[in-house]
Amino acid sequence: MKRIVLWLMSTLSAVVLLFGYHTSTSGPAATAQAPVGASLSTRSVAAASGGGGGTGGGTSTVTGDVAQTRWGPVQVQLTLDTSGTITDVEVLQYPSGSHEDQQINSFALPRLVQETLDAQSAHVDMVSGATVTSQGYLTSLQSALDQASA
Repeated sequence: MKRIVLWLMSTLSAVVLLFGYHTSTSGPAATAQAPVGASLSTRSVAAASGGGGGTGGGTSTVTGDVAQTRWGPVQVQLTLDTSGTITDVEVLQYPSGSHEDQQINSFALPRLVQETLDAQSAHVDMVSGATVTSQGYLTSLQSALDQASA
């Protein structure tokens, strides 16, 4: 009886591991070469200039560098007031090539934006389950903050 239970548990464990195994061997380079429209979502901002800040009404806009992640690029744009306070954060690019990406990012990005507004810095916690997007967000956010302080 013990052998049967042991055999069943071993088989069940092996099946679970096999179903959880990702068979894709294409790494980050393949994601970066994918057509832009197919693997990411881009929201265009009329006032955004490539990497710098426009001014209007006492605010400035700074766009962070594009952070290439495993699942696609992430780019953040900050709006700062004259005292340097972050008043708005917009995520210009983020991975959305699959339903799972869309689901993860619809949960993670608002949390990252709110934490950025609360912390007024790049010292925010990553969102569990969205580690790759969080890392890209923080990289682009830090780039934007560096540009704003320069």
